[in-house]
Amino acid sequence: MEKGWIKIQTYTDVIRGEIDKQMLEENGIPAVLLNKQDSSFMFGKIDLFINENDFEQAQRLIQESGSEENEN
Repeated sequence: MEKGWIKIQTYTDVIRGEIDKQMLEENGIPAVLLNKQDSSFMFGKIDLFINENDFEQAQRLIQESGSEENEN
């Protein structure tokens, strides 16, 4: 991961992570999902990363969307 990117959210549901990633990108915030789930058994974590300069706006958008599965 490049310098300046921070984890803002962790998920166990890949679909919820994709929804939040898309919502952030639609609001002009570049986002990256790092899927650490086991491909066979689908357990593990999915981390959502954003640029640290976008943290406050991204956090507000995620809270407004109601996606607070696992707080950072």
